[in-house]
Parts: sequence; C-alpha cells; structure tokens
Amino acid sequence: MDREQIKEYLPHREPMLLLDSAELVKDGVCHATYRIPDDPYYCRGHFPGNPMVPGVILCEIMAQSCFHLFLHILKDHLLVYRSLDGVKIRSSVYPGDLCEIESTLIENKGSLWLCTSRLKVAGKLCAQAQITLAALPKAGK
Repeated sequence: MDREQIKEYLPHREPMLLLDSAELVKDGVCHATYRIPDDPYYCRGHFPGNPMVPGVILCEIMAQSCFHLFLHILKDHLLVYRSLDGVKIRSSVYPGDLCEIESTLIENKGSLWLCTSRLKVAGKLCAQAQITLAALPKAGK
C-alpha cells in the first residue's frame, strides 16, 4: 500500500500520518516504511543544532505500522493505544532517515490486540516496543 491507500484505513493526516508504505508479508507480520522529512515540526526544538526524532514519535510510527494487521476491522473500528511496554530507544533517528518497521501480531483478546514492533534505519535497530491497541467502534457504527 502507498500513502494514499493507507489513508483509506488510518484516520491520521499530515503532519501526523507517519507511514509511506505498508504491506502484509505473511499472516500476522507487516512491514512498513517512513522517510523522516528533512525538517519535521517535531525536530525543530528537539534539539536545536542537533535535530533528532523524539522517542514518542518513534513509538507513534511503530503503532501506526500495526494498522495493516487489522485491515479487516478498520472500516468500522478505530485503533487506540492501551499500553506501551518494553519500549527501548537503542539509537537516534534523524531527519532524512528511512525507517523500516516490522510489526507482528502476538495475541488478540476480545477488542485488545497485542503487537511487537521494531524500527530500523539502514539495518540498525533503533527502537522497539510491545504495543497494546484497542479496537473501538467508530461513532455511528
């Protein structure tokens, strides 16, 4: 899927749509990419003279990458965070970097979905997390 196709499923829009592509590579495993813009708003004050992507943005990129695991419910549901566990920021990510994300569905319990996600740049692991998402019915559904 390209960015326009992703918009059919995710409610996020610029500047908070943090995926360029996504594909299901096998049942329960999604690969996604996102190129950090050259001057993203979230790096302007983080840190002047040495801009780097904040860890919370890396977590959001990883969480958004999980969407492809839930295409079958996203027309009628909205996925929201319920928890982030085991978050590790192992290396800095900078404007212009190409992020490659792999997200894996671990378990489904009712409306809760447990995933793991790993974000790499040039093959180097930069961030990882265990993400629990909840599927909430969209308003009017």
